[in-house]
Amino acid sequence: MDISTISALMSPPDLSDCRKLLCIQPHPDDNEVGLGGTIASFAEKGCEIHYLTVTNGDLGAVDEHLSSAEIAAIRAHELEAAGRSLGATVFHQLDHGDGTLEHIPALAEEIAEIIRTVQPDVIFCPDPWLSYEAHYDHIVTGRAAAQAFLSSGLPLYPRGTSTRPWQPKAISFYFTSEPNTVIDITDHFERKFDAMALHRSQFSEEMLGLYRIYFHEQGRQLAEGKGFGLGEGLKVLSPLHLHCFVEARKI
Repeated sequence: MDISTISALMSPPDLSDCRKLLCIQPHPDDNEVGLGGTIASFAEKGCEIHYLTVTNGDLGAVDEHLSSAEIAAIRAHELEAAGRSLGATVFHQLDHGDGTLEHIPALAEEIAEIIRTVQPDVIFCPDPWLSYEAHYDHIVTGRAAAQAFLSSGLPLYPRGTSTRPWQPKAISFYFTSEPNTVIDITDHFERKFDAMALHRSQFSEEMLGLYRIYFHEQGRQLAEGKGFGLGEGLKVLSPLHLHCFVEARKI
């Protein structure tokens, strides 16, 4: 194995030529919060953006007078409005209640069917190995997405499938503390927050203000020395990095 091959193996996949993205979120607002600027950036370049939402978010409201069904309906409307404002055009929804996720292999099979149908170049999902992440929906979704990403190229996975194998070239974890790729969102920072504001059931003006300060400072730090003003960080890995590869944390 020559030096160039080793260098490629120890480097994150390049996302610059991606044409189709599958953005996987546990709840209806996670894509906007975790990678709203990235989505807007890729959409502006002509990428086809798909959203896959795993739960209906039916616990996510502070108004005690709303039923679970009413909350889910509100969040479904907010989800599509926010996604379309960033450039998403196709929306996939799995039939899980908020806070109910627990079985990683079963969810991985569901996600794999969407991957094999959509055939994206890259999938995005929350980093399930984030230290102190306490929301099990995020952990299960991230782990299941990673398993689906790793296995969706196998001819017989999931068992009994009628879809064709498809192997995305990269998985990109958002909400990560170990980014190896920074996307320039300088021109899309405001669009991210405009999209977040469309989740009116979730974010007060005060909360949006706090997020704006936090993400602006985080974005500034991520962009330091890179020739742009604000960034969003991702941990981008290839299929080879996700199985029996002990150096993955170093990539």
